[in-house]
Amino acid sequence: MENKFSFKSIDFKEIIRQYTSKWYLFLLAVIFCLGIAFLYNRYTAPLYDAQARIKIEMEGNNNPELAVFQDLGAFQGQMNPIIDEIEIIKSRSNFVEVVKKLQLNTQIFRLGNILDSEIYKDSPFNLNFKESDSIVSQSGFSFYLNVMSDATFGYKRQEDEPYKQNTFGSNISTPLGDMIITPSVENIKIYKDNEFRIVIRPATVVADSYRGRVQITPLERSSNILSLYLQDRIQQRAQDIINALIAVYNENAIEDKKIAADKTSNFIDARITEIYSNLYSVDQSAEEFKTNRGITDISSESNINLSVGMENRQQLESASLQLNMASSMKDMVENQDGYEILPSNLGLSDQTITGTTARYNQLVAERNRLLESSSNLNPVVQNLDKELNTLKSSLLSSLNNTTGNLELQINSLARQQSRINSRIYSAPGNERELRDITRKLETTESLYLYLLEKREEAQIAFASASPPSSIVDAAYSTSSAPVAPNKMINYVAALFLGFVLPFMFIYVSGLLDNTLNSKQDLESVIGNNIPVIAELPKIGKKDRKIVKKDDRSVLAESLRILRTNLNYIQKSQKSKPDNLIFITSSVPGEGKTFISSNLAKIYADTGKKVLLVGADIRNPKLYDFFSSDENVEVGKNVQPRRSTKAGLTEFLVNSDLKVQDITVPAHINENEIDLIFSGKIPPNPTELLMNPRMGELFEKVSKMYDYVIVDTAPLMVVTDTLLISEYASQILYVVKAGATELKVIDFPLKLKEEGKLKGLSFVVNNVKQSELGYGGKYGYGYGKSVKKWWSFS
Repeated sequence: MENKFSFKSIDFKEIIRQYTSKWYLFLLAVIFCLGIAFLYNRYTAPLYDAQARIKIEMEGNNNPELAVFQDLGAFQGQMNPIIDEIEIIKSRSNFVEVVKKLQLNTQIFRLGNILDSEIYKDSPFNLNFKESDSIVSQSGFSFYLNVMSDATFGYKRQEDEPYKQNTFGSNISTPLGDMIITPSVENIKIYKDNEFRIVIRPATVVADSYRGRVQITPLERSSNILSLYLQDRIQQRAQDIINALIAVYNENAIEDKKIAADKTSNFIDARITEIYSNLYSVDQSAEEFKTNRGITDISSESNINLSVGMENRQQLESASLQLNMASSMKDMVENQDGYEILPSNLGLSDQTITGTTARYNQLVAERNRLLESSSNLNPVVQNLDKELNTLKSSLLSSLNNTTGNLELQINSLARQQSRINSRIYSAPGNERELRDITRKLETTESLYLYLLEKREEAQIAFASASPPSSIVDAAYSTSSAPVAPNKMINYVAALFLGFVLPFMFIYVSGLLDNTLNSKQDLESVIGNNIPVIAELPKIGKKDRKIVKKDDRSVLAESLRILRTNLNYIQKSQKSKPDNLIFITSSVPGEGKTFISSNLAKIYADTGKKVLLVGADIRNPKLYDFFSSDENVEVGKNVQPRRSTKAGLTEFLVNSDLKVQDITVPAHINENEIDLIFSGKIPPNPTELLMNPRMGELFEKVSKMYDYVIVDTAPLMVVTDTLLISEYASQILYVVKAGATELKVIDFPLKLKEEGKLKGLSFVVNNVKQSELGYGGKYGYGYGKSVKKWWSFS
């Protein structure tokens, strides 16, 4: 058969009914979840929030201190983005400082009946350790304390230990060393006779806890304003932690600037010392250069040397000229044969030579005049000759002296001119060397002055350094009420879970459930070819197993529906006999004995003659079923199946036995029916059921009784029922709701298709009343008054 899925084939009412029929699960789940929410709201320590806002002051690309190094070319800085500042604020070291500053690693709890309340600031006592704070911050332990009076207290390490009385101020040995507890005068009387639990934890552990709980986020994506948020059990502590974190962040930033400024100053001081030494060395080199070279001012000295050189050159030329004239005159005087006029006014500087020359020329002129009128023998002429000879000698002597002096003067002037020329020629080189020294001196001096200026700037920058953040809003709480637990949200969530959990449970159970639960489930599997003639309700352990004559219970009415439908099927059959009703199932425990017994009882209620046969000879249950009901009275001579009383087994084995010999009358709830028990369990049940006497038995009893109900063996376990199914006029196949798997139904359907089961009909047993096709909608129990669960009277 081909099934096509469509929305029309989905029974939405049935799906909804699956959930509404289990309304009690929703009610219980809602009550349970609301109860859990109430306990959670009642006994969970409340959380309070605190938040603050700060503005990060971005100082350009670098800090002022780093700008000094940047000017020096040491390194290039980059502006830290806002996310880096968040990580700096949330650094572990900052939180450790906050924990130590607020002493958050020491917690004091006042013990209560259910919840312990923590005391934050108004502690009745103070703890003082002899060990250093660093050791205490790195360790952890707990102890209990009981304030007995203003002067004494009880101390113990474990909760189950007795208190040891101590006086305030005395030493107490702890794993962290000696501890001294002193009372707080203002609060000790308030907490008298109270017990406390003191917990000391490592500061790093507490810091990591708060570091994970503090939320720091930008107000907007591109904003420099940060929002700090924290939830804590104590409202004031949450505010103190945020304020302390901001303060520590600013203090550390300023301290970092101080360190940078100090390092900058130290660096500059070291450089100034080194450069000052270089400056002194350059000054000394300049001094030595000028001293060694005899230089004061090269340009001035160059001008002087040029002037002196020109003058000296003129003097040298003048002296050389006079020397030439003096030498020429000397030669002239020496080479004269007689007495001749000598040149005068030659420009010789010696006035003696000039005067002698003039006198000599005068006498020569006079002599020449005399000779014109006299001879050499003239006494006057002779006197003049003598005087001229004397003057000539004197003139030669003066010329010799003059030429000697002029030669000395020329040599001196030549040496002096050489020195002057040397100075003039060496001036460019000296000027270059001095310029190099001067340039080095100026460079060193400018760097020295620059570093002095930068050292002052670094100190000024630190003195005027501002915190990296400014407080927009100091830590405050949005509400005096706790933010957690949110009672309303918890109740709404509990209510939601109260509906969702049963829904999920029913849904998942439906997905995982591969068993039949109702008549509708069975009909959806087998289709419309094979009828499902009845469904029987589930009964409790205390309910009656066999219905009474005038019973109006759901079970009784369901059995009557089964009887009516069977009668309709029997009337529609043309084959004879039509009164042999076989009842079987897939596996044991599905209720075939229960249904066959009650069906026999229901037929007997109508005055019909009914025979109930126990054909399950391997595992007989019929006698045990009747013997357990006090309303059933079996024949006087009937014994259990292990007795010598003959049953079906004995009838098939012993051909001398008749039907009357194995039939047992029984009185069941004011009605009479006949029973044929299974008898003893045979070693060969299969072969025994193939005995022809089985057919003879069914042929005879079908004529003797109006209805013959046969309780047979399960089909899937053994083949016994198939061996005798040919004698049945109607086969009722019992399936048990909540137990029979859907895939098991394929087995009887296949047998029906193969022609091995004729007159097959299904009966659904053990159906919950909420799943009954009619019982859940209209109800059968109109003969019985049922008290509603909400009724109190």
